Amino acid sequence: MEFIKTTEQDSNHDHLEQMEVNELLQKINREDQTVPQAVQKALPQVEKLVKKVVEQMKTGGRLFYLGAGTSGRLGILDASECPPTFGVPHDWFVGLIAGGDHAIRKAVEFAEDSKTQAWKDLQEHDINTKDFVIGIAASGTTPYVVGALEACNERQIPNGCIVCNAGSPVSQTAQYPVEVIVGPEFVTGSSRMKAGTAQKLVLNMISTAAMIQLGRVQGNKMVDMQLSNTKLVDRGERMLMQELNIPQNEAKILLEKHKNVRSAIKAANNGN
Repeated sequence: MEFIKTTEQDSNHDHLEQMEVNELLQKINREDQTVPQAVQKALPQVEKLVKKVVEQMKTGGRLFYLGAGTSGRLGILDASECPPTFGVPHDWFVGLIAGGDHAIRKAVEFAEDSKTQAWKDLQEHDINTKDFVIGIAASGTTPYVVGALEACNERQIPNGCIVCNAGSPVSQTAQYPVEVIVGPEFVTGSSRMKAGTAQKLVLNMISTAAMIQLGRVQGNKMVDMQLSNTKLVDRGERMLMQELNIPQNEAKILLEKHKNVRSAIKAANNGN
C-alpha cells in the first residue's frame, strides 16, 4: 500500500485570508473537535505501549521522548512536567529534540535529517535495555526518529512511537506504534495544529497512566507533587484537610514538617 501523508494533504478549507476572525476561529474549532475521536480509535495501541512502559519502569528503566520541531518540544514538555507533578527523579523522563536544547526555542535547520544523531543523543544518557524510547513524529518520516528506533531495535531496547499518518516508516520501525490519524490540517501541512494536539493528548495519557500504575497517585490526588510554589503548598494543605478531616492550621504544620503530602498523611495515620 502506497504511503500517503494525510497531514500534508490540502486543507478542507480555502481562501483563509478572506475569512473574518470569527469564521476562522469557528472552523479551527470544528477541526479540533475531531482530534479526540482520532485518539479514541488509537486507544488499543496506546494501551499496549503504556503496559510495556510500566513494565520497563518497574525494573528501573526510564522513558525517553524523542522528536524534531513541534514533536520534540511536546515530548520535552511532558517530560519536564512529570517530576513536579508526580515527585519522581528528573531522569525518569527524558525529552530529546533534534538540534539539541537550542532547538526548543528556535528551529535548527536540517537537524531532523540526520539518521545517526539521535543514537548519539541517547548514548549521552547511557541508554540501555531497561529503558523505553518513544519516537514522536507527526509525518512519520523524520530521519532523526527513524534512525533512533532502528538503533534501538538493533540493541534490543524497547520502543514505540506517536505518529499521525498511517503506515509510516516510523510506525513500521517501532515495536509499539501509536497512529492517530487526524487528517489534513486547517492550514495545509501545519502539523503543529491537529497533529500536535493529538500528540499532546497521547503523551498526557502515557505519562499519567504510567505514573498511576507505578503508585504515584493516591485516590485521585497528586500526593507526591513537589511543593515548589505557594499554589501547590495551598493545594497540599487542602488535600490534607480533606483526607484527614483537620483544620488548615494543622494541615499547614503537618506539611511544613514532612514536606510531602503522602508522607504527612502516613505520619498522621501513624500518630506522628
